[in-house]
Amino acid sequence: MRINEIGMPRGANRPTKRRGRGSGSGHGKTSCRGRKGALKRSGRTTRPGFEGGQMQLIRRIPKRGFNSRFKVEYQVVSVESLNRFEKDSAVGPAELKKAGLIGSDKKLVKILGGGKINKALTVKAHKFSESAKKLLEAAGAKIEILKA
Repeated sequence: MRINEIGMPRGANRPTKRRGRGSGSGHGKTSCRGRKGALKRSGRTTRPGFEGGQMQLIRRIPKRGFNSRFKVEYQVVSVESLNRFEKDSAVGPAELKKAGLIGSDKKLVKILGGGKINKALTVKAHKFSESAKKLLEAAGAKIEILKA
C-alpha cells in the first residue's frame, strides 16, 4: 500500500445541506431556520457579543481601575548602580544601555536614590529624584537633565 492509495475514511465527506429545495429534501419549507423571529429573517445580523437580549458578558463582569492615556513611563536606575562607571566619566542613556542597566536608550530614564555613590560622575538623565540629587551632589557629581 502506498500513500496515494489511502482514501478518506467512511463518513468523512458528508453531503452539503441543500436548503429550500422542497419538503422531500428534509430541509424544505423553513430551510432549517425554525419558525418566527429574527433568526428566521433574511439579512439578520447580530453585533459581536450579542447574547440574544441576555446581559452581555462584557457588561456582567466588574470593571476595575483606570489606565491613563498620558502616562509617562521611566526606566529607573539606582544611584548605587552608577558605581560601576569610572571616575569623572559621563554617564547617559547610551552608557546605561551598554552596561545593561536599562533596556532602551530611546526611552526616558530616571535616577533614583537607592544606596551610596562614592565617585564624581557627570550623570545625564531625563529625571532625578530628590534623594538621588542629594546623593550625587554630596559625591561631587554633576547632574544634566535631558529633554524628553
